[in-house]
Amino acid sequence: MEKFLLPAVPRSPPEKGPRPRATEGEEADPAQQGSPVEAAKQEVAPGPPGPWKKIRAEGLSCDYATLYGRAQADDIFRQLEEEVEYFEGECSSSLHLLHIFGKWHDIPRKQVTYGDAGLTYTYSGVTFSPKPWTPVLNRIRDRVQLVTGHTFNFVLINRYKDGHDHIGEHRDDERELVPRSPIASVSFGARREFVFRHGASRGRKASQRIAPVKLQLDHGSLLMMNFPTNRYWYHSLPSRKKVLAPRINLTFRKVRTL
Repeated sequence: MEKFLLPAVPRSPPEKGPRPRATEGEEADPAQQGSPVEAAKQEVAPGPPGPWKKIRAEGLSCDYATLYGRAQADDIFRQLEEEVEYFEGECSSSLHLLHIFGKWHDIPRKQVTYGDAGLTYTYSGVTFSPKPWTPVLNRIRDRVQLVTGHTFNFVLINRYKDGHDHIGEHRDDERELVPRSPIASVSFGARREFVFRHGASRGRKASQRIAPVKLQLDHGSLLMMNFPTNRYWYHSLPSRKKVLAPRINLTFRKVRTL
């Protein structure tokens, strides 16, 4: 794996990659500062992200960094567990199914979407209408936007209760996505292995022999999947029975507005 990791390099214009984050909370209302309610809402501003690692292969362009320190990641994980409401119940049973190779399958994880009003997103045969942003999701989105220079209006959240929960090989190349826009994947909870596999190297009739690229996604980390990664590479989170703790993953996207 080390051959795919290169030293971080300085970034220039915002839209071409991650950038240093500005300090949060600079415009807080002075009249509210010091009150018990406001003090409870204030958080220590996260420091700059850890060194960026560039992950490169044929047609693959990703950047990986630590977005939050351990204490802040722990706190955000707790808030996500309290605020996020996953699709469940009889009224949304269809949202627990995926359409793969002509058959419907149960989703081996919990799932939900949040985003701006009026957006829709179709994934594996199911169309999602996002719920309104919550405070913790807005804070994470703000953090991601500030350190990357990209904007996002939609997030797909997956919760894996342990290593048995997983997601199979797929590409995030849905037509609703703004062309050439990156996808920002933020992870909290258990460390899990994330695998990229080139489309030409999949299956028995593979036309090329290209080694898969494997990453360990840490608690509080950010993985930027840049263009053209999702055109050529599939990615998955395989089952890992030895993982006993839960993981929450948020993939921020830029969806077309009608």
